[in-house]
Amino acid sequence: MKRPKLRKASKRLTCHKRYKIQKKIREHHRKVRKEAKKRGRKKPKKDPGVPSAAPFKEELLREAEQRKQRLEELKQKQKLNRQKEHEKKRKLEAKKNAAKIKGKESSSKSKAKTNKLLDKNSKKSFCRELRKVIEASDVVLEVLDARDPMGCRCPQLEQAVTCSGGDKKLLLVLNKIDLVPKENLEKWLNYLKKEFPTVAFKSATLMKDRTMPEQVTKRRARVDLSRTTECFGSKCLLKLLQEHGKTQNKAIQVGVVGFPNVGKSSIINSLKGVRACNVGLARGVTKSMQIVHIDKQTKMLDSPSIIADPSNSALALALRSIIGTEESGSADVLEGVDAILNHCSKQQVIMHYSIPDFRNTEEFLTLLGQKRGMLKKGGVPDIESVAKLLLCDWTGAKISYHSQPPGSQRLPPYLTEDKIAEIQECFNLKNLEEENNTTVQALKYPSPASSIAFQSAGMANGTIEENKVIEEASEWENMETSKEEEEEEEDFTESDDEDDVEEEEKDVREESKVQVTRKAKLGKQQTSPTNPEKQIAESEHSNSVSFSLDKTADEDDAYDFNTDYV
Repeated sequence: MKRPKLRKASKRLTCHKRYKIQKKIREHHRKVRKEAKKRGRKKPKKDPGVPSAAPFKEELLREAEQRKQRLEELKQKQKLNRQKEHEKKRKLEAKKNAAKIKGKESSSKSKAKTNKLLDKNSKKSFCRELRKVIEASDVVLEVLDARDPMGCRCPQLEQAVTCSGGDKKLLLVLNKIDLVPKENLEKWLNYLKKEFPTVAFKSATLMKDRTMPEQVTKRRARVDLSRTTECFGSKCLLKLLQEHGKTQNKAIQVGVVGFPNVGKSSIINSLKGVRACNVGLARGVTKSMQIVHIDKQTKMLDSPSIIADPSNSALALALRSIIGTEESGSADVLEGVDAILNHCSKQQVIMHYSIPDFRNTEEFLTLLGQKRGMLKKGGVPDIESVAKLLLCDWTGAKISYHSQPPGSQRLPPYLTEDKIAEIQECFNLKNLEEENNTTVQALKYPSPASSIAFQSAGMANGTIEENKVIEEASEWENMETSKEEEEEEEDFTESDDEDDVEEEEKDVREESKVQVTRKAKLGKQQTSPTNPEKQIAESEHSNSVSFSLDKTADEDDAYDFNTDYV
């Protein structure tokens, strides 16, 4: 029996369904046309072609073909450029990987290179420059902050100068004398003059820089320009140095040394009468030895700060450390503030900052942050930034505080009575005492009630020898290593770019030859095809790195504290 054939389903539609579909299509097309009208897009007109009756039909067709060829060539070149860029990236990645492997293998070599680059900012370089100043100078001025003179004295420095064996002499300069009560200053002068000749000094503030434009001095509105810029004690110090130079019958070199923010550069500027050295509230502004000519007989040598030894107390490290508040950690800053508050009269601190009583350092900083409006998101006081600001105030010339000299005079082991007599013979001490008295009488001083009573931690140990310095991993190293990597990358890119430029120049020459032949064939017609390769080459040549060394003038040691004057 035969199997019945299965009939295929018919594709015919009912008229109703067919008309419905056609209607929908028409509506869709209408909608598309409306949207196109709104967008302002027009249908691309078809090329009607060249009519057969037109003259020079063959030439026109040839030109059209040439245009097509040019477009294809441009597309191919763009494709090649993209491929070249991809190859460059691959090469760079490969070289970076190779450099990383080499860096791991030869870590000691890279460390030596970075140390050379970081020489200026490292602690070892500070010691080296300080040593240079001590060796080159005939007279060494140890600058002390009048608020804590004992804390600013460095026994290692004094020993290095007094036991050098030459004719080096050490003078003490008591700077910032206008920040302590008059009675306290007189006590300190009487105490220090028994060991070394001591000069009372108040350096000039808001010193104008003749080399800088006037806009730089007017940039900060909060600086009180009505305050005096006169210095006191400069005549006495210059006279003392000139007399010593006459006894030596030669031009003398005077080294100015001391811990950070004691006013070394400010003293040189005051003696010169011009802002010759950079000064500022930041620690470690001076990074190398700087020679300033005062007159024919005297040269001043500005030096970097003495590096405080890590074995010092927390108070000494907070006030005398070379590391700035920005670079030190939050724990170190808080520890420093805690040490300062522990060595001060609590009631006077409350009165000075006009805040309520506090139980610990954190509570003090929160109260101060709330008062000064130093808040984070959510109104939480920014304790870290408040602590940094407080340290800046105490190391700068903003707060008036004073410490008492020791009750009994004990000579350090490196000083003997014979050495003291030898140093004092070289200077006219009577004239020095008279001049000190005139400077003391000329100035205005804060009252003992407005000045905070401070308990000194004693002499601060410093490292002068380069071998004893313990280098710490700082931000400078990270910055310099990143710079090295960037320079290597630039070298790789430059070498690749030079090869590409040569290839592109060849292409340009070939293209120019083709253009000449085309022009010859076409006769009068002139073609000016765009040449992207030339533009790329020109842009690569024109891109030159420009370094902007913005040496902003550092802030002067402006004394803008609010105190009651007697």
